Amino acid sequence: MKASYIQEEHEILRKSLRKFLNKEAYPYFDQWEQQGAVPRAFWEKLGQQGYLCPWLSEEYGGVDADFGYSVVINEELEKVGTGLIGIGLHNDIVVPYLHEYGTDEQKKRWLAKCSSGEMITAIAMTEPGAGSDLAAIRTSADREGDYYLVNGEKTFITNGIQADLIIVVCKTNKQAISPHKGMSLLVIEKDTPGFTRGKKLNKVGLHSQDTAELIFEDAKVPVTNLLGKEGEGFYYLMNQLQQERLIVGIGGIAACERMIELTVKYVKERKAFGHSIASFQNTQFTLAELQTEVEIGRTFLDRTITAHMNGEEVVKEVSMAKWWITDLVKKVASSCMHLHGGYGYMEEYEIARRFRDAPVTAIYAGSNEIMKSIIAKKMGLR
Repeated sequence: MKASYIQEEHEILRKSLRKFLNKEAYPYFDQWEQQGAVPRAFWEKLGQQGYLCPWLSEEYGGVDADFGYSVVINEELEKVGTGLIGIGLHNDIVVPYLHEYGTDEQKKRWLAKCSSGEMITAIAMTEPGAGSDLAAIRTSADREGDYYLVNGEKTFITNGIQADLIIVVCKTNKQAISPHKGMSLLVIEKDTPGFTRGKKLNKVGLHSQDTAELIFEDAKVPVTNLLGKEGEGFYYLMNQLQQERLIVGIGGIAACERMIELTVKYVKERKAFGHSIASFQNTQFTLAELQTEVEIGRTFLDRTITAHMNGEEVVKEVSMAKWWITDLVKKVASSCMHLHGGYGYMEEYEIARRFRDAPVTAIYAGSNEIMKSIIAKKMGLR
C-alpha cells in the first residue's frame, strides 16, 4: 500500500535515484566498506544530480522539495547499505539547523556548497562522558573579543573525518542556573586553528561510514559562526531531534524490508533434505511474523511522516517509531541471518553486514531507553 504523501513526482525521483545508485553505488559499496569511507567523489555526484538537500530553495541549489523527497532518498540509500547514513545526516539533520537558525550571511556562505557536495557536514553532540544526556556536556566556548575559544572533546561523530563544517554543541555560560540554559551551537570549519581530528573509530558495523573523535584546544571560532542565539542551543536541538529520529525510523524500516527480501530469495533457492527451505513451516511462520511486524511498523511510520509534513508536533510518535523500529531491525537481522544458516555468517552475504549494522540503530539519535522516557513523559507519567 503506497503512502498518501508519495505522489508521481516522488516515484519519478525514486526511479532516477535507483538508476543512479545501480551505477554509482552498488558496484562499489563493498570497496567503500573496506576503505572505511564513502569517497567525496560520490558526494559530488549526488550533488550534481540534485540528491543533496533538494528541500532547499533554488537560491541555495535545491528545488523546494517536500519531505517526501527526503523519505525516498533515505530509503534508497539504506537499501544500498546502512553505511550511507552520513548522507541522510547531512541532508535532513545537519543542514536544516543551518537553514533554520542561520543568518542570511551564514546561509549564503554555506548552503549552496552543502547542496553541491562541495561541503560535507556533521553535528557534534556526544562526548566521552556524555551520550544521550546532553545536559552533561563539558565542551566550553569562552568569548574573547570577536572569537570564542572552544575546548573539549567529542566522540562517535558521524562524518567526523571528512566534514568541512561541524555544528558543535558547547557551553557558553558555565554559570547558568540550568545546564540547558548555557548551551549554544557553534559552526566550526575544518581549517579552524586549534581544531584537530582524532582517530577514525574502528566500529563493529557501519564500516563505510567515517566516524571520528574531534578535539578542540583553544579552537578559535569567529563569533559570526554562532548559530542562532547564544544560550538557546538546547532548545534548537530539541526542535530538530524530532526529524532526526524520524530519519532513523525511515532507514530502519527500509533495512527490514531489504533483509526480508534477501531472505525470501535465499530460502526459495536453498535446499535441505531434498526440499527448499521455504517449504518448511518454521521458515514460513518466521518470515510471516516478521513481514507482519514490518508492515505494522511501516503503517505507523507513514502516519507519523504525514503528520510531520503537516507541521504537527509528533515528539511522542517519533520516539515510539524510533525505538520500536530499531528494536525490530535487530530482530529481523538476527532471524534472517539464522535462516541463511552458516552462509549468513559469511562476509560475502549481505545479511552478515546487515546483522553487524543493526544494533547501533537502537543507540544513536538518543538511545531507546531515552525514547521510552520521552513517551512516558508525554503520557503524564513523569
